Amino acid sequence: MSGTSLDGVDLVIVDFANEKPRLVAASLLPFPDSLRAELLELCQPGDDEIDRLGRADTALGLFIGAGLRDLLAEKGIERGRIRALGSHGQTVRHRPQRPHPFTLQIGDPNVIAELAGVPVVADFRRRDLAAGGQGAPLVPAFHAAVFGSSNDRVVVNIGGMANITLLPGGRPDAASGFDTGPGNVLLDAWAQRHLGTPIDEDGAWAAQATPDPALLARLLADPYFAQPPPKSTGREYFNLAWLQAHLNHSLAPASIQATLTELTAATIARGIATAQQMRPKSVLVCGGGRRNGWLMNRLAAALPDVTVTTTDSHGLDGDWVEATAFAWLARQRLMGLAGNLAAVTGAAGPRVLGAIYSA
Repeated sequence: MSGTSLDGVDLVIVDFANEKPRLVAASLLPFPDSLRAELLELCQPGDDEIDRLGRADTALGLFIGAGLRDLLAEKGIERGRIRALGSHGQTVRHRPQRPHPFTLQIGDPNVIAELAGVPVVADFRRRDLAAGGQGAPLVPAFHAAVFGSSNDRVVVNIGGMANITLLPGGRPDAASGFDTGPGNVLLDAWAQRHLGTPIDEDGAWAAQATPDPALLARLLADPYFAQPPPKSTGREYFNLAWLQAHLNHSLAPASIQATLTELTAATIARGIATAQQMRPKSVLVCGGGRRNGWLMNRLAAALPDVTVTTTDSHGLDGDWVEATAFAWLARQRLMGLAGNLAAVTGAAGPRVLGAIYSA
């Protein structure tokens, strides 16, 4: 899995022999600077896109294939024991609202299958889009399968974007969810610009400043936040250019970072508040955002009657939830089972997602 944070590929080996998935091995493969720069550039419209996309598609496929091959060698696992690799790829454009909607994930699965020597399941999103859905988010189906409970519960993934899964107690078929908006994407980009670091470690920079209420109000007035689900979004919408259009340049950079932290927390909390006939007492957070202590503090403040914890305390390390979800989606495809939740994506119904590329 490579998400909107674009820090690298999360690679997991998962055993589904029992009711709950078991992580056998996990590794973060950081992107080389040149590949990350190419992928970031492709996330925004630009020149010579077809040649650049083709080059990055192959390069990412080689990177993922070599990563799996090396992890299997390191762990002493025979590749014949791997039933398939579920590869999400890197989203470089997500346009579900266009007259001809589309979503595009790259990382050539042919190259991965050839190099790693295992079957690959890829291209998970476009069948849902073809059925009238958003093609995202897809992880709520996995959240419902793994984190469902007899009590109302919410799972929050904070990656580059943030999404929520609403899990009514004892009713896994009634699960719903959507992208709430930016998770880490603006926080990381602003830290990179002003601190020269890829992240604001633990939210320390934001914590030392005061959010600006006027800026927060302008950001929250964006139509995306008021749009009812199903909805999904990405870097092509929420980026530094979007932020720049709302800025008052008299504000200190740290105050802007503090405001962006409030934006992420507030939009997640507002999304949870839309749940009908649900009174969740616990929120389980996964993704890189759960490592931002100040963001977790602000999220807890925005949800005063709810216990905010992490998926780690419920049996699955939050760093690997999304990658495990795409292993699960690959398994669903091999078993001929649906991978989407139509109530989440807006598709016409359940669909078997993904295409299979033989070893």
